[in-house]
Amino acid sequence: MIELTDRDREMFKRQIDIPGFGEEAQRKLKNSSALITRVGGLGGPVSLLLAMAGVGKIVILHSGRLTWSNLNRQILMRHDHVGKPRIECATELFERLHPECKVVAAAEDANEENAKEWVSQVDVVCDCPPSFEERYALNKACVELRKPMIEAAMYGMEGTLTTIVPGETPCLACLVPEKPPWWETYGFPVLGAVSAALGCLAAVEAIKVLTGFGEMLKGKMLSYDANAMDFYKFPVERRADCPVCGSL
Repeated sequence: MIELTDRDREMFKRQIDIPGFGEEAQRKLKNSSALITRVGGLGGPVSLLLAMAGVGKIVILHSGRLTWSNLNRQILMRHDHVGKPRIECATELFERLHPECKVVAAAEDANEENAKEWVSQVDVVCDCPPSFEERYALNKACVELRKPMIEAAMYGMEGTLTTIVPGETPCLACLVPEKPPWWETYGFPVLGAVSAALGCLAAVEAIKVLTGFGEMLKGKMLSYDANAMDFYKFPVERRADCPVCGSL
């Protein structure tokens, strides 16, 4: 295990001082890894905050080129990069933000063919893509490899969050057996502040998974309505007939 340096202790002093967190949790973060797919309005804040918290290795996946319509929410991007690959812009930011964090970046999205390979490289997966095809592929890979997954999703002014632990909690296929019809395109409404708020909460859940600190959303779903600022937390259950995790 890689030990904390004096600079680590100074850099992360404020979170080390949180009661119950301490140097042990910080050491776990330094020796941990996370996969974030993708790094747009939701995944961008997740990856940024995990790097800033001291996670040792961040793996980010995001294909395509930056468009003007991305810039209301994608905090890893900048105006002078429009038309260029989004993954390049994101990687440059991490190099300036926290050069000691190892960043593995690929200009591709998760799918049935590559999900298992990427998931096998990390300790936790943060599921943030706009397409359910990607989400289902990641869910299946996490179940097969017994890797925890932070499941975060939003639409308009609403968001949901849960922590999936294969064999202990419902998987995504338990919760959403069929993809919603409105998710066929990426044209759903997004307010950047709403996706970023959910990204912050997802980062907290990932840190809990990696350190064992705090109470995770295992078997629970957090739902929030930013329009009314209402938050709800309710239990969710596994499906015995789930084709993905039912045999665990």
